[in-house]
Amino acid sequence: MGHQEKTNLTKRNSIKNVLLVTFTFFVSYATVFIIFPYSYWHNFFAMPVYKQVEDVLVNLIFCVAIVWFSLFIDRKLNKKIPWMVRPLKRLLIQAIFQILGALFLIICLTFAYLIFGGTTNPQPSPIGLREGVYTIISIMLWALMVSALNTGDFLLRNWKEATIKAAEHEINAVRNKQLASEIELQALKMQLDPHFVFNNLSVLSELILKDQQLGYEYTENFTKVYRYLLVNSKKKLIPLAEELKFLDAYLFLIRHRMGEGCVFMIDIEASKFKMMIPPVTLQLFIENALKYNRTEEENPLHVAIYSNDNDELVVTNNLLPLVNNVDSTGIGLKNIIDRYALLSDRKPSVIEDGKTFTVKVPLIS
Repeated sequence: MGHQEKTNLTKRNSIKNVLLVTFTFFVSYATVFIIFPYSYWHNFFAMPVYKQVEDVLVNLIFCVAIVWFSLFIDRKLNKKIPWMVRPLKRLLIQAIFQILGALFLIICLTFAYLIFGGTTNPQPSPIGLREGVYTIISIMLWALMVSALNTGDFLLRNWKEATIKAAEHEINAVRNKQLASEIELQALKMQLDPHFVFNNLSVLSELILKDQQLGYEYTENFTKVYRYLLVNSKKKLIPLAEELKFLDAYLFLIRHRMGEGCVFMIDIEASKFKMMIPPVTLQLFIENALKYNRTEEENPLHVAIYSNDNDELVVTNNLLPLVNNVDSTGIGLKNIIDRYALLSDRKPSVIEDGKTFTVKVPLIS
């Protein structure tokens, strides 16, 4: 809970407590009027003003005590016996504790009366047995009413919060479903990139003329790449071992298309092969490196792919900016980040220090 939310909750509780004290205060005088319809008010208005003020203050303090004690009992029971777990047991125990709490306050009030001599009590003396019983029952009812109002407010607030959370979950589910569809569509668009097809077919036609065996191998790897893309495009996760098999075929195409301008280094622990990763993740990172950097034989682009102790796959490359910079859309990286938002609590991280560009993606168990 944020600081602002805590402040708002504290303010709301303060207002609620004031309203409960005010309610109890007026109900107390209404109860006195019912039990002592004439005698109380006749004696009250016959007293000096300072005695009247003392009587009101004593009554107000007692009402504050009733409210505080009732809320204290409710707070303790909320932790021990929540309403949502055992509602009938909670209702019974809360009623018993509220009655006992009211009796405790009555006993305290009686002792205070005996000690201070009852100088602020304008009621006729002595009080009859029936009036005394009515007074005790009334005080118990005050405590139960305060508890009922507080419980009603508590349950209403929790119902409202639960309703809002349910609505948020429903909205998030719709958003996630829409996001998954957009990610799948974007991935499919990238997989069927006509430039990728055209470039590889151009290289294939040249290789067939120069070296039929190499042309055959190129065709086989080209087929593996597209088979992988079409079969796995709708999968959420695949084993890292399968992604690496695809990567091997994909890099075969890259090496023969780019020549010595690209150097790839792969060092992944065998223990990580069974961990999962979104399909085509590595292709997107390599495409990103090739798109925004030069590939020159005398100064090649170095791309390293390795695993670390944090169960992450790291892809890093040196920066060789193009002469004519290509505007970055960030679609590739955004695609990966959005996919991880649906799959894991862990998020990919991107680090650029001016010399290298590094992306770390979590491997999912």
